[in-house]
Amino acid sequence: MRLQAQSGTKRKGKSVILLWLDGGPPHMDTYDPKPLAPSEYRGPWGALKTNAPGVTVSESLPLHAKHGDKMVLLRSVHHNNGDHFAAAHWMLTGRHGSSASSKAQQYPSAGSYVSRVKGANAPGMPAYVGLPSAESVALYPGYMGAAYLGTPYAPYDVNIKQRRMGYSRKEPFNKPEFLNSGTASVKRTGDRVDLLKQLDHINRAIDKSGQMAAMDKFNRAAVNMLLSPAARAAFDIEKEDAKTRDRYGRNAWGHYTLMARRLVEAGVSFASVDIQSWDWHSKIKDGMGKQMPYLDKVVDALLTDLKDRGLLDDVLVMVMGEFGRTPKMNGNAGRDHWGNVMSVMLAGGGLKTGQVIGASNSKGEHPVERPLKPGDVLATVYELLGIDPSQTFLNHSGRPIPILHEGKPILEIL
Repeated sequence: MRLQAQSGTKRKGKSVILLWLDGGPPHMDTYDPKPLAPSEYRGPWGALKTNAPGVTVSESLPLHAKHGDKMVLLRSVHHNNGDHFAAAHWMLTGRHGSSASSKAQQYPSAGSYVSRVKGANAPGMPAYVGLPSAESVALYPGYMGAAYLGTPYAPYDVNIKQRRMGYSRKEPFNKPEFLNSGTASVKRTGDRVDLLKQLDHINRAIDKSGQMAAMDKFNRAAVNMLLSPAARAAFDIEKEDAKTRDRYGRNAWGHYTLMARRLVEAGVSFASVDIQSWDWHSKIKDGMGKQMPYLDKVVDALLTDLKDRGLLDDVLVMVMGEFGRTPKMNGNAGRDHWGNVMSVMLAGGGLKTGQVIGASNSKGEHPVERPLKPGDVLATVYELLGIDPSQTFLNHSGRPIPILHEGKPILEIL
């Protein structure tokens, strides 16, 4: 309660932090270990028991083991697609649409729908933020964008000039542009607002597209954020306690995961963090093995921090990528693309945690229990946030399109 009071804002709803593992993390080396499988399947790590009965994670994630009681492991998610672009679009929007041969985003992302339907949890804050910038498969914003919902519901990118930063990237990091400004910038912003008012003599009646109204909303939101003391404080990570920064790690993943916590605490509804790269076709033990401790550390720090600050039930943490990896190791000691089954980790959010939902077969090849699709995962997110996925919005052709066309909330975790 004291920490929440210090943050200076009153939360009024749930929010989401998505740790996006771009490239496709191997399910058997993270959240679905198979210690009894043949060696060419089980990979370099065994299984580790967590503090929740029956919940195991890979030995590569020892800090996760302290948080089994806070987590739900979905081990039967699948879409049967090994195309990076198609798979990322499916996981982030809940719909099949884009592909390597046609990369343009077809449907809005979950974050954009949250921005459109729910908005921010506090005035003066953006609803949807990408850290350091929203991306998927090296496209910006990729399939985290707003598509036909329009620019006002796209993610606010914090550092578009510093992006795709791996675990080895150390401080310092660029501040968000508006934090570099002082009184002069505030005056300039006021001058711009006055100029907009002077230019606002266009007859709105002739604007049949609604673009003027959308631009008004976008400008108002931008000005509110620029002038909001709460927003400036939330984005300024230098205000954070040094010990907390050390806990997350003084690297890109730790820096932006901590910023995500600051943002949702201050009123952002959806924050995505770029945790890349996971496309390990070779040398998983040597290559991916070096970055696993950094993922382990940021998840441990985030869940501990949310719990200590009384935010865990209000903030849903998601860890996922576009697909899993081939159950059988290839000839280069790596794993290839595998959309036939993958794992998604959920934590907090008021879920019934400390359990595993679904299962893959003994070699991690395909679901054998409670098969789930991307739409089921996102339907669960929308249920938590109070969003009706049957709501429709007009696409570029003027057709009403529902948020989801398939998928049901996973009731056993709600």
